[in-house]
Amino acid sequence: MLNSMTGYGEADGVLDGVSYAVEIKAVNNRYLKTMIKLPDTCTFLEDDIDKELRRSLSRGTINCVLRFKSISANALFEIDEPALRSIVARLNEVSSSVGVKGQIDLAGLLALPGIVRPVLPDDETRVKVKELVLRLTREAVDKLKQMREVEGKFLEADLTGHCDAMAREMEVIAQRSSTVVTEYAKRLRKRVDELLAEGKLKLDEETLAREVAILADRSDISEEVTRLDAHLQQFRQICRMDGQAGRKLDFLSQEMLREANTVASKAGDAQIARSVVDVKCLIERIKEQIQNVE
Repeated sequence: MLNSMTGYGEADGVLDGVSYAVEIKAVNNRYLKTMIKLPDTCTFLEDDIDKELRRSLSRGTINCVLRFKSISANALFEIDEPALRSIVARLNEVSSSVGVKGQIDLAGLLALPGIVRPVLPDDETRVKVKELVLRLTREAVDKLKQMREVEGKFLEADLTGHCDAMAREMEVIAQRSSTVVTEYAKRLRKRVDELLAEGKLKLDEETLAREVAILADRSDISEEVTRLDAHLQQFRQICRMDGQAGRKLDFLSQEMLREANTVASKAGDAQIARSVVDVKCLIERIKEQIQNVE
């Protein structure tokens, strides 16, 4: 069963009066890329979260965000009062020395770097926070994977539908290819007869048969049709298998496009050419959808 690379999952919990929430979003990527955003007090969790994500996910750009807020009266930050007093005193001295009076904006002072600092957890709290956040990460990843599975079912149905349409076109091509040589021989015979009647050409049966045989060999697409049919069967089998399928399906779509191009170049028939155009359009749609498959 196919899995999509896009999805969303979230989980939240409370520890010592602080609410923690983990949010994970996944979008398409050829490889696995993790982007983790943590509050300053939880940066020590980045490596552990990254390992947890890589253990559970294989492809896609994974955006993981941790947010927290206090639901108690305890503040999550502290103010460096000595530094703040020193700044206020220094400003008063400068104001007196230059003879300029004014009011000091406390909000502006609090915005200065280093005045307001997050409360760093002690070792015991760090262990508790780590256990909670990693548990929330696993829960969010599980929800993300569930959404990926649901979207994967729609992708599988769409890809299978394109394969069925391609198989019908290939059946038309196979039936038409069996009559191409015969029709060519008839056209060639008619043209030869016209030229013979006008006295412009002398051609024996052996030469005519040789020309028809050369065309038959040059325009034989049976091998390409057989390989393309085999690719379609393998494509369907991979869609029904568990695990990573995106790269395999991408490779098969490239091979199908190559066989279709070969059929178009060898057949030399207008009806087959029209069917090949339809086949190539279906392959392009498949290639676009495969970019969403894990």
